Amino acid sequence: MSHKLPTIHSITEHEAGPYRMERIDLEFDNGERRRYERLHGRGHGAVVVVPMLDADTVLLVREYAAGVHRYELGLVKGRIDAGETPEQAADRELKEEAGYGAHSLHVLRSLSLAPTYMSHQTHLVIARELYPERLPGDEPEELEVVPWKFDRLHELILREDFSEGRSIAALFIAREWLRTSQ
Repeated sequence: MSHKLPTIHSITEHEAGPYRMERIDLEFDNGERRRYERLHGRGHGAVVVVPMLDADTVLLVREYAAGVHRYELGLVKGRIDAGETPEQAADRELKEEAGYGAHSLHVLRSLSLAPTYMSHQTHLVIARELYPERLPGDEPEELEVVPWKFDRLHELILREDFSEGRSIAALFIAREWLRTSQ
């Protein structure tokens, strides 16, 4: 069933830390009126990178995660800076966090975090043909790089220290893309 988009009667904005909060006065096709809130990030989006060391091995990084106050395994990820493409941001973040660059970068798709109330988009980028190169990053300590075989993905997703949803989704999407694109 397809729905007609609600009519927007008004939008009010206010600052909410690193976000801009919007309150939207909506009217649905059935006459119901509601106020929704949504967050807009201040940046240009983000990237999550699936760095392929070889055809069967992805590189993970272990870093401190303040939200859960522990060290987490996950994929390389970061903000897209002004003027950067997702591929350029992915290559920069890969060099900063894992100490590798990539000769081949391909955007697989965009992921939303919470589309019912956030506009934020994360671009999923697969990086192949890696070579060693490190750039200084903004992390307070060098991140541990952990190679992980795709055929052990079932073990990784059950680990307590691998809980970030974008990383989990990205690995499954990349695995399927690799299976069908080769």
